[in-house]
Amino acid sequence: MPITTEDAIRLANSEFWNELTLQERAKFQLFEPRLCMPFSVFHEAVEETLGRPVFTHEFAFMDRLQKELLGEAPAPSFEDILALIPADKRVLIITK
Repeated sequence: MPITTEDAIRLANSEFWNELTLQERAKFQLFEPRLCMPFSVFHEAVEETLGRPVFTHEFAFMDRLQKELLGEAPAPSFEDILALIPADKRVLIITK
Protein backbone atom coordinates (compact mmCIF):
# COMPACT_ATOMS: atom_id res chain seq x y z
CA MET A 1 0.00 0.00 0.00
CA PRO A 2 1.47 3.38 -0.99
CA ILE A 3 2.16 5.88 1.74
CA THR A 4 0.11 9.04 2.13
CA THR A 5 1.15 12.42 0.80
CA GLU A 6 1.69 13.60 4.36
CA ASP A 7 3.95 10.63 5.12
CA ALA A 8 5.93 11.23 1.92
CA ILE A 9 6.50 14.85 2.95
CA ARG A 10 7.48 13.79 6.46
CA LEU A 11 9.96 11.25 5.05
CA ALA A 12 11.42 13.80 2.65
CA ASN A 13 11.87 16.32 5.45
CA SER A 14 13.63 13.70 7.58
CA GLU A 15 16.25 13.02 4.89
CA PHE A 16 15.89 9.31 5.70
CA TRP A 17 17.71 8.35 2.49
CA ASN A 18 21.02 9.37 4.06
CA GLU A 19 20.80 6.18 6.14
CA LEU A 20 20.24 3.97 3.07
CA THR A 21 22.62 2.50 0.53
CA LEU A 22 22.20 3.54 -3.09
CA GLN A 23 20.55 0.20 -3.83
CA GLU A 24 18.13 0.61 -0.91
CA ARG A 25 17.24 4.12 -2.10
CA ALA A 26 16.57 2.89 -5.63
CA LYS A 27 14.51 -0.08 -4.53
CA PHE A 28 12.45 1.93 -2.04
CA GLN A 29 11.61 4.77 -4.43
CA LEU A 30 11.04 2.62 -7.53
CA PHE A 31 8.23 0.86 -5.70
CA GLU A 32 6.75 3.93 -3.96
CA PRO A 33 4.52 6.09 -6.19
CA ARG A 34 5.05 9.27 -4.13
CA LEU A 35 8.48 10.84 -4.36
CA CYS A 36 10.02 10.77 -0.87
CA MET A 37 13.50 12.13 -1.67
CA PRO A 38 14.91 14.71 -4.05
CA PHE A 39 14.67 13.46 -7.62
CA SER A 40 18.41 13.94 -8.09
CA VAL A 41 19.07 11.55 -5.16
CA PHE A 42 16.65 9.00 -6.61
CA HIS A 43 18.07 9.35 -10.13
CA GLU A 44 21.66 8.85 -8.94
CA ALA A 45 20.65 5.79 -6.91
CA VAL A 46 18.90 4.17 -9.88
CA GLU A 47 21.82 4.83 -12.22
CA GLU A 48 24.37 3.43 -9.75
CA THR A 49 22.21 0.41 -8.93
CA LEU A 50 21.44 -0.45 -12.55
CA GLY A 51 24.99 0.36 -13.62
CA ARG A 52 23.98 2.49 -16.59
CA PRO A 53 22.79 5.97 -17.49
CA VAL A 54 19.04 6.29 -16.97
CA PHE A 55 17.37 8.95 -19.09
CA THR A 56 14.77 11.10 -17.38
CA HIS A 57 11.94 9.96 -19.66
CA GLU A 58 12.52 6.36 -18.56
CA PHE A 59 11.03 7.23 -15.17
CA ALA A 60 7.64 7.50 -16.91
CA PHE A 61 7.89 3.71 -17.34
CA MET A 62 8.58 2.65 -13.76
CA ASP A 63 7.50 -0.93 -14.38
CA ARG A 64 10.42 -1.36 -16.81
CA LEU A 65 12.90 0.00 -14.29
CA GLN A 66 11.40 -2.18 -11.56
CA LYS A 67 11.78 -5.32 -13.68
CA GLU A 68 15.34 -4.41 -14.57
CA LEU A 69 16.20 -3.83 -10.89
CA LEU A 70 14.68 -7.19 -9.92
CA GLY A 71 16.57 -9.00 -12.69
CA GLU A 72 13.34 -9.87 -14.51
CA ALA A 73 14.32 -7.91 -17.64
CA PRO A 74 17.61 -6.98 -19.26
CA ALA A 75 18.83 -3.41 -19.58
CA PRO A 76 17.27 -1.77 -22.63
CA SER A 77 19.33 -0.88 -25.67
CA PHE A 78 19.78 2.76 -26.64
CA GLU A 79 17.27 2.17 -29.45
CA ASP A 80 14.75 0.79 -26.92
CA ILE A 81 15.20 3.88 -24.76
CA LEU A 82 14.74 6.23 -27.72
CA ALA A 83 11.63 4.30 -28.81
CA LEU A 84 9.95 5.26 -25.52
CA ILE A 85 9.72 8.81 -26.89
CA PRO A 86 6.87 9.22 -29.39
CA ALA A 87 8.28 9.55 -32.92
CA ASP A 88 6.72 12.99 -33.45
CA LYS A 89 8.45 14.27 -30.29
CA ARG A 90 11.84 12.66 -30.90
CA VAL A 91 14.82 14.89 -31.69
CA LEU A 92 18.34 13.53 -31.60
CA ILE A 93 21.34 15.84 -31.71
CA ILE A 94 24.69 14.23 -32.29
CA THR A 95 27.80 16.25 -31.52
CA LYS A 96 31.43 15.41 -32.07
